[in-house]
Amino acid sequence: MLKQRKNQVFLAVGAGLAALTMGATFSASRLSDLVLEQPLVKQWFVTEQATGELDLSQDTTSAVLPLVSVSVTERAAQLEEIASGSPSPDRNRARYLLASDLIQQGQAGSALPWLEDLEQDYAALAPQILYKRAQAHTASGNPAAATAMWQQLWTEYPDDPVTAEALFALGQSDPQYWDQAIAKFPAHPRSIEIAKTRLSQDPNQLSMLLVLAKHGHYLPEITSILDRLVNEYGSQLQPEDWEAIAFAYWENGYYGSAGSAYAKAPRTSLNAYRTGRGAQLGERYSDALKAYYQLTQEFPDADETATALIKMAELTDKPQDALIYLDTVIERFPDRAAEALAERADVLEAMQSPESASQARQSILTQYSNSEAAAELRWKQAERAATAGDARTAWEWARQIVTENGDSELAPEAAYWVGKWAIQMGQQAEANKAFEYVLTHYPGSYYAWRSASTLGWDVGDFTTVRQQIPQVVKPISQPVPPAGSAALQELYRLGQYRDAWSIWQVEFDNPVQPTVAQQFTDGLMRLGVGDNLDGIFMVSSLEWREKPEEELEYQALKRQTGYWQALYPFPFLEPINSWSQQRQLNPMLVTALIRQESRFEPKIESVAGAVGLMQVMPDTADWVASQIGLQDYTMSDPNDNISLGTWYLDYTHREYDNNSLFAVASYNAGPGSVADWIDRFGFSDPDVFVEQIPFPETKGYVESVFENYWNYLRLYNPEVSQRLAQYSEEHAATVGFLPE
Repeated sequence: MLKQRKNQVFLAVGAGLAALTMGATFSASRLSDLVLEQPLVKQWFVTEQATGELDLSQDTTSAVLPLVSVSVTERAAQLEEIASGSPSPDRNRARYLLASDLIQQGQAGSALPWLEDLEQDYAALAPQILYKRAQAHTASGNPAAATAMWQQLWTEYPDDPVTAEALFALGQSDPQYWDQAIAKFPAHPRSIEIAKTRLSQDPNQLSMLLVLAKHGHYLPEITSILDRLVNEYGSQLQPEDWEAIAFAYWENGYYGSAGSAYAKAPRTSLNAYRTGRGAQLGERYSDALKAYYQLTQEFPDADETATALIKMAELTDKPQDALIYLDTVIERFPDRAAEALAERADVLEAMQSPESASQARQSILTQYSNSEAAAELRWKQAERAATAGDARTAWEWARQIVTENGDSELAPEAAYWVGKWAIQMGQQAEANKAFEYVLTHYPGSYYAWRSASTLGWDVGDFTTVRQQIPQVVKPISQPVPPAGSAALQELYRLGQYRDAWSIWQVEFDNPVQPTVAQQFTDGLMRLGVGDNLDGIFMVSSLEWREKPEEELEYQALKRQTGYWQALYPFPFLEPINSWSQQRQLNPMLVTALIRQESRFEPKIESVAGAVGLMQVMPDTADWVASQIGLQDYTMSDPNDNISLGTWYLDYTHREYDNNSLFAVASYNAGPGSVADWIDRFGFSDPDVFVEQIPFPETKGYVESVFENYWNYLRLYNPEVSQRLAQYSEEHAATVGFLPE
């Protein structure tokens, strides 16, 4: 069950991708020249292994694995030296990696000697070695030798996923091999390619359409394929087919269509819930109520039933019915009772029963004091008191969140404001303790950055972060995927991401309800092939796990470097660094903003029409291009997009005297909006200003960008990382530092 606040955050980012309104009216401030005291240095990013690094079961003794992050040309000599050395596991790795590089560079003939008899010593990748050898023969113009190798692979390893490559190659001359590939490895990308080829020859093949629906969720054209199945073949589909179609719709965000398909799928509590939820998201509210009601009757004790009852209370226009639904949750689902009580209080308030509403809220505080609903109630009280100028009462409510709701999403914010309100009460020592508490217990939060900055750490604040040029030391080793075969894990460590991803499509047999290990592995596989949006989402959404055993697995994963590397990767490093230097911007701030805007997806387009890594609006791109004399550009090209976006980020900084709070807010909402907020609210305290931002999207955007910035800083800057390790055992374990 996904927590509501977290789901709302994802929808705000994923659905709209923080759509950038760069086309908004610009403020009347004059563009001025900018001179920074501290020039950007070219050696911002250093690639070396951090001392004492802790990651997901990595082999720290290997001389080959550190070369994975080095370019093909730069590592060639070292690999050849290792590959020519004495027999060892590293020698096997070097031979395989060197051969793969040579094939990639069009030197397949030179690759063959390195692959000769390698499978005898490198059993973990034996089928892959035959595959590479066949590739090399094909590229070298020796089809007979290639065919013999494909046949050997098919004969000796008929059940290995890489054999789909052999069946694909052999099927070029004998279609029966393609039949075998689809029958044996329907999820392999080669089988998907076969299905697409056959459909191009004859588009009216139900079996091929179903292969794509069940296993081709990542295809750009998948929704049109699903629509064809529904509209042209609906009467021929079985319940299991409808389930596959529904899941594919759901995975691609077409929730209304998914709900309709789930209604025809096998009846499980999850399918029944998604029938209702899909109808609700598709704005078919009457259908949603009916589906939710049917779920409560068929699966009265399922976890999804509690959620359905709460959704029914939200949808119904009959307050008395809403109270019945919520009372059922309170009675039968104690772990959801606090949430239902909070909803009950809102219904009673709307019914003009403030006394009863107050009693319901008091019950939350007394009976479910540790719940998220109690934390939200306490925070509302703290905000009311602060607005009224009563710092003492606000401080008391916030302290209750810290002590009673330490695991709440609100706890980092509350702990930080305990410090802020303590300052207002003249208690600086207590304030410092609160800020240190945030660093200790919530080291990855936006409020950890605010706390570090307030305590005087050299991490930048809103007025100086632009000038910061933090050194970045990125660990070069790869985490080991916790799920998947030994071959998949080895290929991933060797940086053979596409081959690992292909194997994973076959091995990932539980995509609807994956284990923690499977979901994290799927995230790694997606990131490896550049599917950064979904990859980061798969990793980040692990925090939504609520079953005790799954939460324990997630907490263990969080204490490893590989988890955080996956959450905060560094794609497009060179153009980010280059354009940041030219625009005199902190490259880590640019990286943080890109992560929030697009999750590093160069071709993504928001619902508002913003395009690319920095989500530039077309009108704004034209205006920026005219300012910098850029004649020809492509907004989906990473270099062009970063050029345009960094110029505009420089512009928003210049508009507001290099205040990065205003600059980042302007990047999201437009300079005119920010100027209006300054006029309306004034500006004496940046934290108060953030709280007053009237656009929830922009407020969340500002906090997320600077949280990203802080996490890149704490993970990859040795000075900040070591200092934070003195406060936080969690952070120390993550990055491998031991507090002194």
